[in-house]
Amino acid sequence: MSFRSVSASCLDQSPCSYYSLRPYYTHYYKGVRAIMSTELTRNFSIIAHIDHGKTTLSDRLLEKTDTISVRERQDQLLDAMDLEREKGITIKSHPVTIFYKAKDGKTYKLNLLDTPGHVDFSYEVSRSLAACEGALLIVDAAQGVEAQTLANMHLALEQKLAIIPVINKIDLPSANLPNVYRQLEDIICVHHEEAIHASAKMGVGIDEILEAVVERVPPPQDSEDGLLRALVFDSVYDAYRGVVSYVRIVSGKVKRGMRVKLFATDETYEVKEVGIFTPKMQKTNELTAGDVGYIIANMKSASDVKIGDTYTDSAKPCKEPLSGFKEIRPMVFSGIYPVDTSDFEALKSAMAKLQINDAAFTFQSESSVALGFGFRCGFLGLLHMEIIQERLRREFNMDIISTYPSVIYEVTKTDGEELLVDNPSLLPEPQEIAEIREPIVRIFIMVPGDFIGDVMQLVLEKRGNVENTETIDDTRVMLTCTVPLAEILVDFNDKLKSMTRGYGSMDYEHAGYQASNLIKMDMLIAGEPVDAFSMIVHREKAVSRGRELAEKLKNVIPRQLFTVAIQACIGGKIIARESISAMRKDVTAKCYGGDVTRKRKLLEKQKEGKKRMKAIGKINIPQEAFIKVLKTGD
Repeated sequence: MSFRSVSASCLDQSPCSYYSLRPYYTHYYKGVRAIMSTELTRNFSIIAHIDHGKTTLSDRLLEKTDTISVRERQDQLLDAMDLEREKGITIKSHPVTIFYKAKDGKTYKLNLLDTPGHVDFSYEVSRSLAACEGALLIVDAAQGVEAQTLANMHLALEQKLAIIPVINKIDLPSANLPNVYRQLEDIICVHHEEAIHASAKMGVGIDEILEAVVERVPPPQDSEDGLLRALVFDSVYDAYRGVVSYVRIVSGKVKRGMRVKLFATDETYEVKEVGIFTPKMQKTNELTAGDVGYIIANMKSASDVKIGDTYTDSAKPCKEPLSGFKEIRPMVFSGIYPVDTSDFEALKSAMAKLQINDAAFTFQSESSVALGFGFRCGFLGLLHMEIIQERLRREFNMDIISTYPSVIYEVTKTDGEELLVDNPSLLPEPQEIAEIREPIVRIFIMVPGDFIGDVMQLVLEKRGNVENTETIDDTRVMLTCTVPLAEILVDFNDKLKSMTRGYGSMDYEHAGYQASNLIKMDMLIAGEPVDAFSMIVHREKAVSRGRELAEKLKNVIPRQLFTVAIQACIGGKIIARESISAMRKDVTAKCYGGDVTRKRKLLEKQKEGKKRMKAIGKINIPQEAFIKVLKTGD
């Protein structure tokens, strides 16, 4: 019997186990497609708030379908990065193909994408959802619907995906199912009877979830013309094989040896390898419509492929590229400099390789008088910034310094010129500025009702306004607030978690720009401005911020032979000052006894020398001082 005559019914004759089905899948990997059709393919993502059990559920799905052997099993299997395991969060989306024999007797191919839950990585979620037809929406049975639950659900609805609600962690003693039912119906507008009860930790409800995916998620659709259209939703750089593109085949097919073209660059490449994730990369002979897999072409540079681009057959190209993804704009900016200036090129290369894997990360060269040559980098948020910096240190062994995070401001000059400023050193002189507008975000905060007063006070401290208060259930309230983005960058989320004992959650969205009384504050050390410590602050907070920074600098700059003044200034006005006292050499040590005028003469001579040194002396600020003061979070 030839393999082309093998049907799903042949597979049904043997029990669905890892070992019984493996031979058929081996032939599938070699390119025999007859046993699997588009009708038997399902593409779905898992979306939820942070710590609601997405990755644990992925582990159970892989184990239940025998995608991984007993020997390969471990917690957080799809979290490949050390950072993900250490922090207990998902940073990158992870695709994996699993095979499941359903109750109807057919064997289905399920392409699963585990996604992050943190607000900083929502762009990662939207890219993954573009490769799917359905989504599992996980809700914690104890915590209920949270801020990111709503945000991710809206992303899925925008993509017109079939949503399957799953109530996870039903085994917890604190699980409150009636409350979750009410939230599902009132907030998400989903009838609670549609939700599947599960415990990913205990393996409860896994069969029901797999059946729901097969029944409720529609199969992918192929186009009538049969031309190749493959959407690049992610990519990584491999030192040995070059660029590896993660793709969703929307129509047509791609196989090894084909010549393909990318629309963004209009370059043609030969396909060296195609395959699927099981969860490791598994080579196949071809990928067809509906498949989620990878393509390795002869791309050697990190800039050759752009996320959201479309692969097509160079011999029979499609007329237009797929819609791709909307361009993401960074919201937080920070300077990253190598500690050793000779590492500049190595840092540039490392950032280019990270950028191919993370389209939301941007960088461009800049120079600083204090720190030398480096890069101005854009991020989606503070956690995103922290992860990028940590990856540079770990994956590329880079020793780096980062400057204080800032946002992008819109500036209107007195002559009518409009500027976008993300670096305080680029801000024009005060007399040239007609107006400065800062980015505003709309924050949705879910907190227990007992803490509403403290949270509203925190919002007011951050120059925010509470627009709306909405009761969610008997215990929780949702606040809708508008706050300047610069105010929530560093410590807002930490303070929110502290004052609500960990029960508060937040999500935010960009809400435009607003004119504000902002000024540039410079730090002078011995009368010389240091650009690395300059910042744009609100006028009301300038004095307290200046005093705080001056005190910090006083503790890290070494003492000199003369008094060193550390001053915070706005324009020409000094608003805060600290002084580093001079080191005193005892010039009278050699005088023992005798006339006191001899000692006075030596002291006067020393005083004149210090005055002269102060006039011409230069302060050499050590690198350690920059690291201590500019370290994020200090």
